[in-house]
Amino acid sequence: MADPSITAELVKLIRSSAPGPEAIAAARDGVLDFLACAFGGVGDRAIAPLEAALGGEGGATTASVIGRGERVAPLTAALLNGTIGHALDYDDVQRSVGGHPSTVILPALFALAEEQGHTAEALLDAYVVGVEAMARIGLALGRQHYEAGFHPTATLGPVGAAAATAFLAGLDEAGTARALGLAVTQSAGLRLQFGSDAKPLHAGLAARAGLFATRLALAGFGAAETAFDGPIGFLAVYGGAEPGRAVEGWGQPWQIVSPGLIFKRYACCSASHFAADAALALQAEHAIDPASVVEATVTFARGGDAALTVRRPRTGLEGRFSVEYVVAAALQDGRLGLDLFADAPVRPELASLSARVERRIDPDAPPVSNDPATRFSTVEIRLADGRTLSRRIDRPLPADDLAAKFRDAAGSGPERDAVPEIVRTMRSRDDLAALFAAFRAA
Repeated sequence: MADPSITAELVKLIRSSAPGPEAIAAARDGVLDFLACAFGGVGDRAIAPLEAALGGEGGATTASVIGRGERVAPLTAALLNGTIGHALDYDDVQRSVGGHPSTVILPALFALAEEQGHTAEALLDAYVVGVEAMARIGLALGRQHYEAGFHPTATLGPVGAAAATAFLAGLDEAGTARALGLAVTQSAGLRLQFGSDAKPLHAGLAARAGLFATRLALAGFGAAETAFDGPIGFLAVYGGAEPGRAVEGWGQPWQIVSPGLIFKRYACCSASHFAADAALALQAEHAIDPASVVEATVTFARGGDAALTVRRPRTGLEGRFSVEYVVAAALQDGRLGLDLFADAPVRPELASLSARVERRIDPDAPPVSNDPATRFSTVEIRLADGRTLSRRIDRPLPADDLAAKFRDAAGSGPERDAVPEIVRTMRSRDDLAALFAAFRAA
């Protein structure tokens, strides 16, 4: 049973939050990385049918959609921008969340800030708070939530987005508690959708749910104010192992700082990045002829490949969740560009090489947990000449130049070229307005 004080304590922590300079600097990096992924994802195959299904939802058109020249209703903008930002699976991950916080929290905040005229400084503060709430609830749920089949980006996302937007909107304690209650009752999303259009939709739906929860609370809509308490509260129902972790250590340090956001180098599931780095390193060092590969084995700790649900992908989209495809592409091409994960048929030579890649679990390694030290991959390659090459990676390489990642993913143009500098320095309403104008620029 969850401690009956969890919700009340969480509300007090959210409302009293005052992020410091280190957290705000990390938040600026998170905004730029998200925008790189979102501008890069605008043309993804999932976006056009999603817009068609929405059919021009009503409401005041006050919120900008990334890569589109128009404004739409705030809830629609949150849904679209969340989906766009997660479309490439190129966006950040956070270990305590066990998923992707920024592609949920930022679209909700952008929509509310543009509608209400908030400053960039206020938005950055709220972003830190949203990541904190989403991560602390993730710690309370523990690994079994993921192992049960839930997608934490989708299930924890409404909480993070609601906490962030409630903070930005200045909701009082009762209103914040109602917003959290309305958020958790919209919590949903299963890992079985990995490799399909529904996976990025999870992020959009979570962003919209969190913003909708706050807007309902602002309008006086009623809801339970004990979202995380008792035997039928969110933590108990969704498998919370350690409910006290939802509030312990709040902001000490901020979760956006430590363990921090992990910015991806490759547009595929982060669980494959260990093996990707290993395969790329072996290829760079030994100039491996792909035709000479007899077999390759990727070794994980138990649970390390849980997100990698596809073994024999038919398309690059499915390949985002296939370590077999990622290793094959790294060995075949010596790189892992965005084009390799597009919605196009897998090239025959990659399909052939992928079929020679197998997985195994190290029975002596501790199972994967929220502790990064439990994660690793070892790639072992057996060649036709009898040699065996091996490389273990315990910490994958992050994207180290976010401005370069933005330029590569977003393309160029006067407004887009200005985005990295806007994000680095933005403070005022006018600065945020300039950012939103860049969203709408061609």
